[in-house]
Amino acid sequence: MKKKILIAIIILLVGIQLIHQEKNESNDETYAISTKYLVPENVNHILQVACNDCHSNKSTYPWYNNIQPVGFFLTHHINDGKKHLNLSTFTKLPIAVQNHKLEEIAETVEKKEMPLESYTYLGLHKEANLSQEQREILITWAKAQMDSLKAHYPADSLVMKKRKQS
Repeated sequence: MKKKILIAIIILLVGIQLIHQEKNESNDETYAISTKYLVPENVNHILQVACNDCHSNKSTYPWYNNIQPVGFFLTHHINDGKKHLNLSTFTKLPIAVQNHKLEEIAETVEKKEMPLESYTYLGLHKEANLSQEQREILITWAKAQMDSLKAHYPADSLVMKKRKQS
């Protein structure tokens, strides 16, 4: 019985290698954050090495992405990251949502919730292990963008509307 289970597992593992996920490589930057907001080179570099793989339309895939079920996990992780924040479609969002997302960037970086430990675990993406100085650069930048919005838009337009309870 154990031999049959082992053979079934091996067949399953070999079989799923034939299933390929659609890759996040469109690189459409039409509505990218940099089209509306000032993104200095130092901030852009941090975003590229620590954020864009999961929060843009252009991911750089590691070699192990081609091994399933790891590829499934990475695809799910990227799709989930883009659902929360997509820097490639940032300016399509209502202005209040943009303001809120900038606030979330500052908050999650300050609390060290981003980048996720799983992204940098075991030395993977070591360039994404942000130093305190890099964190401060991102936080200061995000807050400066929020200040810029406050200077150009009425205060009530920067507040997200409360959702109605059903």
